[in-house]
Amino acid sequence: MQGILYEEPSIWLFLLVTVIMGGWAAWMTGRAIAVTWRRYWNLILYLLILAGFVRFIHFALFRGTLISVQFYAIDAIVLLIIGSLGYRYYRARLMTTQYRWLYERTGPFGWREKASHTNG
Repeated sequence: MQGILYEEPSIWLFLLVTVIMGGWAAWMTGRAIAVTWRRYWNLILYLLILAGFVRFIHFALFRGTLISVQFYAIDAIVLLIIGSLGYRYYRARLMTTQYRWLYERTGPFGWREKASHTNG
């Protein structure tokens, strides 16, 4: 997997920088976009920028390649997945707490309209 997903000598550096540090920032970015009621495309834009910063951390601290389309794409995909999960989690939470008379949770990432309880 080294050379395909990450370039560092150990997968632990990839997991630390991209998944843990970058993933936390991506999750919080998804949260911020969701709680301010912004559209999903805003999240994509911010996470692509964040992937550039994650690539810089690989370069500055661990002598990784700064300008590498392959490793930037891997970082961006990981961040987009984690950030999208954060966005969806908080959007579902908002929809079901602020509009509790209209929606109910279907899981951590989803909601649905409540069934109408009319007699007739």
